Amino acid sequence: QVQLVESGGGLVQAGGSLRLSCAASGRTFGSRGMGWFRQAPGKEREFVAAISWSGGRTYYKESVKGRFTISRDNAKNTLYLQMNSLRPEDTAVYYCAAGRDGVPVPKYAYEYDYWGQGTQVTVSS
Repeated sequence: QVQLVESGGGLVQAGGSLRLSCAASGRTFGSRGMGWFRQAPGKEREFVAAISWSGGRTYYKESVKGRFTISRDNAKNTLYLQMNSLRPEDTAVYYCAAGRDGVPVPKYAYEYDYWGQGTQVTVSS
């Protein structure tokens, strides 16, 4: 069992930055791929970024490449998402998720077993 709690969301102007954190409980955090998803009002949840258990491999949604950076600290059981050059279209509830055992860099929602409750990110123009 893994429990996930996101923090760090808020209101920021376009061009600004935010750093999201996801604190995980459970003994298997360090052995799972992790990811971030987001859901904007009226839209489906979409993949944003994923990272392997060691942090050595990452994968991003095309529109956030070069602006967002996913990272993890296994000693602290924490996942991060550094978001720079934010745009109004980045406005959404952001969720962290823990991937299924055996999936190195999970990219699809069905490859994740555990989800946090989400944190709101609002980017004003």
